[in-house]
Amino acid sequence: MEICAFCRIVSGELAAYKVYEDESCLGFLDERPVFPGHTLLIPREHYGTLAELPSSLVGTVFSAVSIIARSVETGLGADGAFIGINNKVSQRVPHLHVHIIPRHFKDGLRGFFWPRQKYADEAEATAIQEKLAAAARLIANG
Repeated sequence: MEICAFCRIVSGELAAYKVYEDESCLGFLDERPVFPGHTLLIPREHYGTLAELPSSLVGTVFSAVSIIARSVETGLGADGAFIGINNKVSQRVPHLHVHIIPRHFKDGLRGFFWPRQKYADEAEATAIQEKLAAAARLIANG
């Protein structure tokens, strides 16, 4: 099995423009940024998706995301940041990674590029809500 590109960055086998690191996480510039400063934050240990990340690391990972988000504002003068995770779909590298993208008012980025739609009625919304809540209870309770 081939070692993923992000694990190769963690090991030092592949070079990256590192912007943040601690014992659990590594942040580096995306090689194909939406805007300059677009950073990827990864856990050093390989987890393919957010669902695989142990709950004991969630706070650690998102504390690092917060540091980088504040850093793009302070260091780059960004007005804010877009924070996103592709989970399987559109995930080019199968290693959990969080995108921290510097944003400026009127930067031309228009949110998500897929059509949005409303629920047909309250009954449809309630049915979806009930399915998700039941699944979340099952997952949370093991």
